[in-house]
Amino acid sequence: MARLFLQWFLSAGALLLVANFFSGVQVHSLSSALWAALILGLLNAVLRPVLVVLTLPVTLVTLGLFLLVVNGLVFWLASGLLGGLQVSGFWAAVWGALLYSACGLVIDSLLARFFPK
Repeated sequence: MARLFLQWFLSAGALLLVANFFSGVQVHSLSSALWAALILGLLNAVLRPVLVVLTLPVTLVTLGLFLLVVNGLVFWLASGLLGGLQVSGFWAAVWGALLYSACGLVIDSLLARFFPK
Protein backbone atom coordinates (compact mmCIF):
# COMPACT_ATOMS: atom_id res chain seq x y z
CA MET A 1 0.00 0.00 0.00
CA ALA A 2 2.89 2.36 0.75
CA ARG A 3 4.31 1.69 -2.71
CA LEU A 4 1.02 2.70 -4.34
CA PHE A 5 0.83 6.02 -2.47
CA LEU A 6 4.50 6.74 -3.12
CA GLN A 7 4.02 6.03 -6.82
CA TRP A 8 1.01 8.35 -6.87
CA PHE A 9 2.94 11.20 -5.25
CA LEU A 10 5.97 10.66 -7.47
CA SER A 11 3.74 10.60 -10.55
CA ALA A 12 2.24 13.92 -9.47
CA GLY A 13 5.77 15.26 -9.06
CA ALA A 14 6.64 13.97 -12.53
CA LEU A 15 3.63 15.81 -13.91
CA LEU A 16 4.82 19.02 -12.24
CA LEU A 17 8.29 18.40 -13.69
CA VAL A 18 6.86 17.97 -17.19
CA ALA A 19 4.89 21.20 -16.76
CA ASN A 20 8.06 23.05 -15.71
CA PHE A 21 10.13 21.82 -18.63
CA PHE A 22 7.50 21.85 -21.37
CA SER A 23 5.40 24.94 -22.00
CA GLY A 24 2.56 23.02 -23.69
CA VAL A 25 1.51 21.45 -20.38
CA GLN A 26 0.43 23.54 -17.39
CA VAL A 27 -0.46 22.34 -13.91
CA HIS A 28 -2.04 24.90 -11.60
CA SER A 29 -1.20 23.44 -8.18
CA LEU A 30 0.05 20.41 -6.30
CA SER A 31 -3.51 19.27 -5.62
CA SER A 32 -4.26 19.54 -9.35
CA ALA A 33 -1.19 17.42 -10.05
CA LEU A 34 -2.34 14.80 -7.55
CA TRP A 35 -5.79 14.64 -9.14
CA ALA A 36 -4.28 14.56 -12.62
CA ALA A 37 -1.94 11.72 -11.68
CA LEU A 38 -4.89 9.78 -10.27
CA ILE A 39 -7.05 10.35 -13.36
CA LEU A 40 -4.16 9.53 -15.70
CA GLY A 41 -3.52 6.32 -13.80
CA LEU A 42 -7.17 5.31 -14.03
CA LEU A 43 -7.42 6.20 -17.73
CA ASN A 44 -4.21 4.29 -18.48
CA ALA A 45 -5.53 1.27 -16.60
CA VAL A 46 -9.06 1.24 -18.07
CA LEU A 47 -9.29 3.18 -21.33
CA ARG A 48 -5.83 2.82 -22.85
CA PRO A 49 -5.95 -1.01 -23.24
CA VAL A 50 -9.29 -0.69 -25.06
CA LEU A 51 -7.84 1.94 -27.40
CA VAL A 52 -4.75 -0.18 -28.02
CA VAL A 53 -6.88 -3.16 -29.06
CA LEU A 54 -9.18 -1.03 -31.23
CA THR A 55 -6.25 0.61 -33.04
CA LEU A 56 -4.18 -2.56 -33.41
CA PRO A 57 -4.26 -2.63 -37.24
CA VAL A 58 -3.04 0.97 -37.46
CA THR A 59 -0.43 0.27 -34.79
CA LEU A 60 0.88 -2.70 -36.76
CA VAL A 61 1.07 -0.72 -40.00
CA THR A 62 2.97 2.12 -38.30
CA LEU A 63 5.26 -0.34 -36.49
CA GLY A 64 4.01 0.79 -33.09
CA LEU A 65 4.35 4.54 -33.59
CA PHE A 66 0.58 5.00 -33.38
CA LEU A 67 0.84 4.14 -29.68
CA LEU A 68 2.32 7.63 -29.22
CA VAL A 69 -0.94 9.01 -30.60
CA VAL A 70 -2.96 6.80 -28.24
CA ASN A 71 -0.89 8.01 -25.27
CA GLY A 72 -1.37 11.60 -26.40
CA LEU A 73 -5.13 11.12 -26.69
CA VAL A 74 -5.35 9.70 -23.17
CA PHE A 75 -3.23 12.58 -21.83
CA TRP A 76 -5.39 15.11 -23.69
CA LEU A 77 -8.57 13.48 -22.38
CA ALA A 78 -7.26 13.75 -18.82
CA SER A 79 -6.65 17.45 -19.35
CA GLY A 80 -10.20 17.83 -20.64
CA LEU A 81 -11.61 16.14 -17.54
CA LEU A 82 -9.63 18.27 -15.10
CA GLY A 83 -9.56 22.01 -14.73
CA GLY A 84 -6.11 22.12 -13.12
CA LEU A 85 -4.30 20.43 -16.01
CA GLN A 86 -4.07 22.41 -19.24
CA VAL A 87 -2.63 21.03 -22.49
CA SER A 88 -2.35 23.50 -25.36
CA GLY A 89 -3.12 21.07 -28.18
CA PHE A 90 -2.89 17.57 -29.55
CA TRP A 91 0.84 17.60 -30.31
CA ALA A 92 1.54 19.16 -26.93
CA ALA A 93 -0.40 16.24 -25.45
CA VAL A 94 1.71 13.74 -27.40
CA TRP A 95 4.97 15.36 -26.25
CA GLY A 96 3.68 15.74 -22.70
CA ALA A 97 2.62 12.11 -22.61
CA LEU A 98 6.02 11.05 -23.93
CA LEU A 99 7.85 13.02 -21.23
CA TYR A 100 5.44 11.83 -18.54
CA SER A 101 5.92 8.22 -19.66
CA ALA A 102 9.70 8.60 -19.51
CA CYS A 103 9.40 9.91 -15.95
CA GLY A 104 7.08 7.00 -15.17
CA LEU A 105 9.69 4.51 -16.35
CA VAL A 106 12.27 6.05 -14.01
CA ILE A 107 9.78 6.03 -11.13
CA ASP A 108 8.87 2.38 -11.75
CA SER A 109 12.51 1.29 -11.88
CA LEU A 110 13.34 3.14 -8.65
CA LEU A 111 10.32 1.74 -6.85
CA ALA A 112 11.19 -1.78 -8.02
CA ARG A 113 14.55 -1.43 -6.29
CA PHE A 114 13.11 -0.17 -3.01
CA PHE A 115 9.99 -2.35 -2.99
CA PRO A 116 10.90 -5.76 -4.45
CA LYS A 117 7.98 -8.06 -5.13
